[in-house]
Amino acid sequence: MKLIILNDYDQASEWAAKYIRNKILLFGPGPDKYFTLGLPTGSTPLGCYKKLIQYCKNGELSFQYVKTFNMDEYVGLPRDHPESYHSFMWNNFFKHIDIRAENTHILDGNAADLQAECDAFEKKIMDAGGIELFVGGIGPDGHIAFNEPGSSLVSRTRVKTLAKDTIMANARFFDGDLSKVPTMALTVGVGTVMDAKEVMILITGAHKAFALYKAIEDGVNHMWTVSAFQQHPQTVFVCDEDATLELRVKTVKYFKGMMHVHNKLVESLNSESKKK
Repeated sequence: MKLIILNDYDQASEWAAKYIRNKILLFGPGPDKYFTLGLPTGSTPLGCYKKLIQYCKNGELSFQYVKTFNMDEYVGLPRDHPESYHSFMWNNFFKHIDIRAENTHILDGNAADLQAECDAFEKKIMDAGGIELFVGGIGPDGHIAFNEPGSSLVSRTRVKTLAKDTIMANARFFDGDLSKVPTMALTVGVGTVMDAKEVMILITGAHKAFALYKAIEDGVNHMWTVSAFQQHPQTVFVCDEDATLELRVKTVKYFKGMMHVHNKLVESLNSESKKK
């Protein structure tokens, strides 16, 4: 497990974007070899998406041979609703890069058979060869995607009832009106994300500090689903200083002491590195 500690949100976003960029470039995707990328929604990844858009527009990176799978979608919200995760991804990311629409996969919260939709999503991931890198964010209660506290740590893509705290947190996107916030969602499971070859979790802000403590220093616990990734062989947590406020000083010093090594993971690649 790696814990990357940057000064602020902007630096954390840039580090994460460079890491994704390098992963795609080193993979060397092509017509017969797609890079599969799992993606989150929410405010945390926006800075990362802006940087990836910049890399795409300046020619450093292409998404032509990238397939994406999003973590979740609300149930019952029209696809073109401004707060649907379909709208979020297209408005904030997909329409600004060179990805093909058929290579973007977002759960359909209006499907006639919701569980069949979830099962089909799992099969699409499997047919794509699995996820190379799954990027995620967390809530203040440590939930990953919509795997609320108490979710099974081996869960698969399914229908979930949202916790009251999550509904209240999302009310800001619905004019503060709780009655407008969907109460159910389709979400990948913790086990779905754990199956990815690599997982990167973005955690920023003081309001996520206790969740980061639970993820890093406390034991694995289904009440804090992000803690499951302690047991993943390739997990990278990317955070800012504010998110470390609940960590022990010794823990922070330990991981900061390795930043000179971890920063090499995001250095610009020369042409020879890309060919390897």
